[in-house]
Amino acid sequence: MTVGIHVAEEITGGERIARADTATVAFIGRTLRGPVNQPVILHSFSDYQSVFGGLWQPTPLSYAMEHFFENGGVRACVVRVINGGRAATLTLPTQQAKPLQLEALCPGTREFLRAAVDYDNVPLADEMSFNLVVQRVRAPGHEHIEDQEIYTRASADPSSPRYLGFLMADSALVRLKTSPGARPVVTVRSDGHGVAAYVSSNPDGDDGAPLTEYDVIGSATEGTGLFAFGAETPFNFLYVPPLSRDQAVGPGIRLLAARVCRNRRAMLIVDPPREWASPEDAAEGMRHMDLVTDDALMYFPWIQAYDRLRASFQPFAPGAAAAGMLSRLEAECPFWVAGEAEDAPLRPGLRPTCAVSEDWRERLAQAGLNTFTTVRARRPLAARTLAGLRTPTSAWRHLSAKRLALFVMSSIERGTRWVVFEQAGPALSQRVHAQVVDFLGALAADGAFFQTTDAPTWVAVCDERLQRADEPQAVHVLFGFAAERADDWHCWVLTQEATGSRINPVGFDRVKSILAQPRRLSGAPDASVLEGRLSA
Repeated sequence: MTVGIHVAEEITGGERIARADTATVAFIGRTLRGPVNQPVILHSFSDYQSVFGGLWQPTPLSYAMEHFFENGGVRACVVRVINGGRAATLTLPTQQAKPLQLEALCPGTREFLRAAVDYDNVPLADEMSFNLVVQRVRAPGHEHIEDQEIYTRASADPSSPRYLGFLMADSALVRLKTSPGARPVVTVRSDGHGVAAYVSSNPDGDDGAPLTEYDVIGSATEGTGLFAFGAETPFNFLYVPPLSRDQAVGPGIRLLAARVCRNRRAMLIVDPPREWASPEDAAEGMRHMDLVTDDALMYFPWIQAYDRLRASFQPFAPGAAAAGMLSRLEAECPFWVAGEAEDAPLRPGLRPTCAVSEDWRERLAQAGLNTFTTVRARRPLAARTLAGLRTPTSAWRHLSAKRLALFVMSSIERGTRWVVFEQAGPALSQRVHAQVVDFLGALAADGAFFQTTDAPTWVAVCDERLQRADEPQAVHVLFGFAAERADDWHCWVLTQEATGSRINPVGFDRVKSILAQPRRLSGAPDASVLEGRLSA
């Protein structure tokens, strides 16, 4: 056990605990095209245009992505959801009456595909094999190729190991819809020159209907909607844009999204109602807020931004701009530094729809509502969560403290997962303890915890005092830190076992009782591990 002192210890097992990412923002909504219910990592609006098709008036998500990257966002994780929709088909004629048909993998009217068939290097005696090229282009008749797949010596014979249906199992563009058991004929130009041309996809794709709450909520068993964000794709913030220009996100989505964030140790960004047109409206609305939680945050007011499709300035929900601002601030200073860094102004091109005075900003902050500025504020305010004044944990009212807790938990959990491949025992506990001490000590040196010279501000325990007789192979780690005051401690116990990991909060009195228990000499860490003592 080590408390509040960074002891240089040799880490003999596993790597040092890497600091978890803190700037990935997850988005979900309707798009022009792209994979459905599949998380896609993007680093620019150009990436979004390439994968999901760019701006589209019926979907606020496309504008949200533009505002996110325009206001400083660096990494987004996007999930496309649809309500119905149909994929376009592509027909390749054969020598028989029935053609060979391909179907686009992604539904929608903007998935522009084309294909070409040739028999190059195919033996004359082989009447079932052919070469196929499938391309995605920017627009019909456009020569800008966005993606391409080539299938050489593919076969129309279902018994062949080179059967086209087998080869397309991993395709990111198409799948085989119907095959008559005959290969398609060579694609030729209509001008008679005999040079290979392309067959374009049919105009039978459909974009589906506007989204409903059920489309965004999705299914846990099928991994759709909000459940499409798999555990292998971690994120730090989640933002659900309005379902359409006239339909806001309902309470069902907000409640589930907050639960998803709680389970994933992330923060939900919530938009204020469009009807909040003034600080007075916002203050009254916060009194009746239906979502009071330290797992979410909100920025006010809505923003004005230029709509390139309408060629005019339009009002937009502010969540994406807020996410971009928070992501941008990562490059300026550590996120645990509350205050001026969290009060950065919007970038040019985005402006609040109403002015908020300094006095009103402070009043709204007390209620848990953050506000945008266009210039640096004279009195910077630390960003707040939606916990307001009704949370029993005062530290979680501040976004920086809450994010620090999530960051520490995520980092230690992922960084110690290697222990499930080792034999549990005192030696393993000592190695894990050294990892956690090294990690927390480095954070303390960087100023992450409450600064004091006469009291410890973090704790790490991993020894027999945490072991349970009914979990002989599990490894338990107790860790915690002082958030905003020397007496404001927050502690957790992490359990790593073969079936998974879990983290449970533990009261500070319980931590002190654990530390007060006598250590058994057998298997105890050697003298290089410093024993500390917490003052009452």
